[in-house]
Amino acid sequence: MSKKGREREARMPAQAPTAQGRPAKSTPAPTRVARRSLLIAGAAAAAVAAGSSGLWWWQSRRGPAKAEVRIGDGVGGPLGMVWVPGGEFLMGSDHQLAQNNERPAHKVRVSGFWMDRTHVTNAQFAAFVKATGHVTTAERKLDWATVGVQFPPGTPQPPDSELVPGAMVFVGSDVPVALDDVSRWWAFVPGANWRHPQGPDSSIEGKDDHPVVQVSYDDVLAYAKWARKRLPTEAEWEFAARGGLEQATYAWGDEVSPQGQRMANIWEGRQERFPVVKPIVSAKAGGAAGTSPAGTFPANGYGLYDMTGNAWQWVADWYRSDEFVAQAREGKLLNPRGPSASYDPEDTSVPADAPKRVIRGGSFLCNSDYCLSYRPSARRGCDPFNPMSHLGFRLVVDADAWKSPASNRL
Repeated sequence: MSKKGREREARMPAQAPTAQGRPAKSTPAPTRVARRSLLIAGAAAAAVAAGSSGLWWWQSRRGPAKAEVRIGDGVGGPLGMVWVPGGEFLMGSDHQLAQNNERPAHKVRVSGFWMDRTHVTNAQFAAFVKATGHVTTAERKLDWATVGVQFPPGTPQPPDSELVPGAMVFVGSDVPVALDDVSRWWAFVPGANWRHPQGPDSSIEGKDDHPVVQVSYDDVLAYAKWARKRLPTEAEWEFAARGGLEQATYAWGDEVSPQGQRMANIWEGRQERFPVVKPIVSAKAGGAAGTSPAGTFPANGYGLYDMTGNAWQWVADWYRSDEFVAQAREGKLLNPRGPSASYDPEDTSVPADAPKRVIRGGSFLCNSDYCLSYRPSARRGCDPFNPMSHLGFRLVVDADAWKSPASNRL
């Protein structure tokens, strides 16, 4: 496995112990739902390829002088959101660490918008559920109409007894393992959901300020409608994540740990090699391996926390592995909205046109051995109906949509 590595997660029912990765290639397979390969007993073995409050360490050689951070106060802007000024930037990357789906770097311009300063937290999501009664994807019986499209044509529907509520959980390993089989550190856990991210015996008690996880794209759209916000586009997300630093390797500059300072909740810096976990970690860190409180690490140049690391983030666009090639052909783009449908011929374990939405930012699992997705240009595709224990979101509001305190709820 090269240092570029892959972070290939799957959604797998507990009764299906077989998952296997594709042979290493120069381009990693995107994160995906592997419930498609493990839902059906004996069927097809469809392969799964896969707090600091201060502002950050600014490396001015990469961008303009840092502008004053503008935070909405509920009168002059949405409460608790940060103004992202918009502008032209090079989206994607041609860096040696970049994967093929990040190439080539190309010019894009985005208009200004407001963005949640942190991931949406457990407390915020709980307020939404209390107000609406929303039942998340992970809390509902698996729906074959949405699951089945991730399988090869003709795959038989499994019995109802296997279509149980639950979600994918990072369980880790107690010993070093080869990184060619995601089932060694991921498992479908019945009863896992946003209230119980690691399974029915786990809890978010005392973690109101952690990012909510185990939410599907469908759950996020429901929350956004209630909050009168929307998901960022992929272009908006990357522009915001860069914080004004043009083509920096990381959201804070070119060094992963400037002067030895840890800049994000990622696997790097842990004593154990991925995916080995030990149970003794401070409660603040969220467990053996998990999320940290929103805002634990320094903000970027726009005042946004955890744009990379901690938890992956859903964005609005459909995923195409070759989307940046298409965008580069079109020339300089204004507010691109992504492709009209997903397409990923590189993922041979599922139909090439199986639905996938883009996720960005990486998570607490990203590491140099297996995943380098804590870079602003890194991108993956994920089944919209796949909640996972390292996947959350944040939202945006258009500049012209903000009119009064009544125009958004949070």
